[in-house]
Amino acid sequence: MQANQVNPKTFLLHLAIIIPAFLISCSAPPKKVVDLSKERASISAMLDSFNVAAARADFNRYFSFYDSGAIFIGTDATERWTKDSFMVWSKPYFDRGRAWNFSSVQRDIYFSEDGGMAWFDELLNTQMKICRGSGVLAKIGDEWKIRQYVLSTTIPNRIIDTVISLKAAEEDSILSSLKK
Repeated sequence: MQANQVNPKTFLLHLAIIIPAFLISCSAPPKKVVDLSKERASISAMLDSFNVAAARADFNRYFSFYDSGAIFIGTDATERWTKDSFMVWSKPYFDRGRAWNFSSVQRDIYFSEDGGMAWFDELLNTQMKICRGSGVLAKIGDEWKIRQYVLSTTIPNRIIDTVISLKAAEEDSILSSLKK
């Protein structure tokens, strides 16, 4: 064999080492396996604690469940608050020793593909009768935080026309100002 020729056995041995090493270095890192049943239970416990904190008028605990940039959307068309503005608005309710008392009677939780975001909707037993709470959550470190929370009242379909007539004048005014 001449000096500039490659030994076929050595060449194949090098390929056998280089190709798998190349493929391993180019592959994506393994996906983190998320136990969604554990995360669902964690979120459910967090949302229950969130509701209990409001019922006990525990201002600091209640707002600890919100991410710093969270948005709260209330039942009135004018209620869209940042966390900070919602804290200011709700402080008098907490200061009087009772805020609101909601308890979940039905809850559904869904996850992003990577398990780092979740969203939920639930029916709530409240002083306003049945309401719907829904929101978006983010896993920050080991905790789930509320990024957006939406509280809605429910209206039975058979009385919707009555409710519309009751709220028409006020909401027509709001719509008019929003169109300007």
